[in-house]
Amino acid sequence: MTNKLRKPEWIKVQLPVQEAYFNIKSLIKTHKLNTVCEEAACPNRGECWSQGTATFMILGNVCTRSCGFCNVITGKPTELDLDEPIRVARAAQTLNLKHLVITSVNRDELTDGGASIWANTIIEVRKLNPNAQIEVLIPDLKGNQQALITIFETRPDILNHNIETVPRLYSQVRPQANFKQSLQVLKLAKDHNLTTKSGIMLGLGETTNEVIDVLEELRHNQVDLLTIGQYLQPTPNHLPVIRYIHPDEFNNYRDIGLKLGFKNVFSGPLVRSSYHAFDQANVLTV
Repeated sequence: MTNKLRKPEWIKVQLPVQEAYFNIKSLIKTHKLNTVCEEAACPNRGECWSQGTATFMILGNVCTRSCGFCNVITGKPTELDLDEPIRVARAAQTLNLKHLVITSVNRDELTDGGASIWANTIIEVRKLNPNAQIEVLIPDLKGNQQALITIFETRPDILNHNIETVPRLYSQVRPQANFKQSLQVLKLAKDHNLTTKSGIMLGLGETTNEVIDVLEELRHNQVDLLTIGQYLQPTPNHLPVIRYIHPDEFNNYRDIGLKLGFKNVFSGPLVRSSYHAFDQANVLTV
């Protein structure tokens, strides 16, 4: 049995005390929506919600996959909520968001993986929020190109698909996914002239050379934006943290990423896919 590591002093989370935090919590409940902030137990939800931002999670809150790092419920979804797109759009309008982030669970039981709901959500959000930037964090849809293109044709401002970890660890971290397939999702998005983004977690046992290899692969596929963060074990039933990465190492990876040609690299212990997403989308370098 692996002993649980003590969290270092640089892993600090801001407590939610601002009024905006509770306003968003109430809004989510009112519109019957899910957020990855809550479902994935994101350590930044206090900070982000207090600033009036949240990442909406569509297609329900039950995922058909069982990734070793993720706190979202695994199981067999029982319904498809066709009214969800308009509720997300109205919530974004109420919040007057300048930059909206949308993600989803995997719905592998659906023929299109939920692509039609994805497309409708982007369309409805844009109708009610014409000036907002739309960033989407999509699953791989099992590599279904036509389903992916259904999403790409709605022209989100940023197309994010996380690589999550190094190829050697996929069988533990993403057992129902494939590293090369995820690269193909990003390449296909770039072939459709979208701004692309990806992210990787550290602390699961990867080596420095493996991380650099992944960064090089992402740049080879012309990924524009990158996030690098520390893996934090959400429950004792999930993969353990093998190592806490020092902030200096994160800074080093940021520098390597910028030298490789990423337009922007957010790299730090508490960085997550949608962390300060508006800032990353609108600033060339950090």
